[in-house]
Amino acid sequence: MIADATADGTADVTANSPRRRRGRPFLLIAGAVALGVLAGTVTGYAIQYDREPTPLAPLAQADLVEPKALAPDDATTHKTINANRWHKTDDDLAKLLIEAPGGAKVDGSGYLPIEYFATFFKRPDGQLSYLAEQNIRRIASVSWKKGDDTFVDVRLIQFNDRSGADDYQRNQSGYMPQDEYAGNDGVVIPGLPSELGHVWVDSKADEKPGYLPMRGARAIARRGDIVLDIHFVNNRGKVSEGDVVDLAKRQLERL
Repeated sequence: MIADATADGTADVTANSPRRRRGRPFLLIAGAVALGVLAGTVTGYAIQYDREPTPLAPLAQADLVEPKALAPDDATTHKTINANRWHKTDDDLAKLLIEAPGGAKVDGSGYLPIEYFATFFKRPDGQLSYLAEQNIRRIASVSWKKGDDTFVDVRLIQFNDRSGADDYQRNQSGYMPQDEYAGNDGVVIPGLPSELGHVWVDSKADEKPGYLPMRGARAIARRGDIVLDIHFVNNRGKVSEGDVVDLAKRQLERL
């Protein structure tokens, strides 16, 4: 570009000269500040490096007592290895069954095969598949009769986890109020939330010509991964709700 001429004929070189960079002082100041911060940081690290480390506050329980690990031997069992996580329901479940009352005759006690247990239901094959899906673990049972009119069957049905037991308990309790079964809402087992335990006594006795009147009762309750299922039958048509509730309470206490 040609420079403009001044009045005396000389070129005005300032008209098209590059502008003076006025930001340079500011860059110098910013650089000095950054160097100062860096120098301060380095100095701080150097000072901390030469100091003794500050001890941490002591724990509330500094001397925790833990059992020493022992080599396995002939006395080592699954229970001893998992002692801190062992629950009494992991032991022999049949030992937790209540005893038959005085004067009663025990018909059987111990473990029921799952395949045999499934035959108690209307559709054994479907029930067996359902129990397998719910990860059933084992079933302990005791049965007795008292006199010639009362028959009782107490079952402890254990699953591998609580969700299986919860599903089974809700499933079985759900149909009991129907007329085909108890025909009423039952009563809550004292000490349990209403959703975890009920007792039902049949509203009507099953009466057929030539047969004694049969009246049944049932108690269903869940505690952890175990479902308590009690069947109570009287072939004179007389069932005391209090007797069934007391039976369920005593069995739950054993768990």
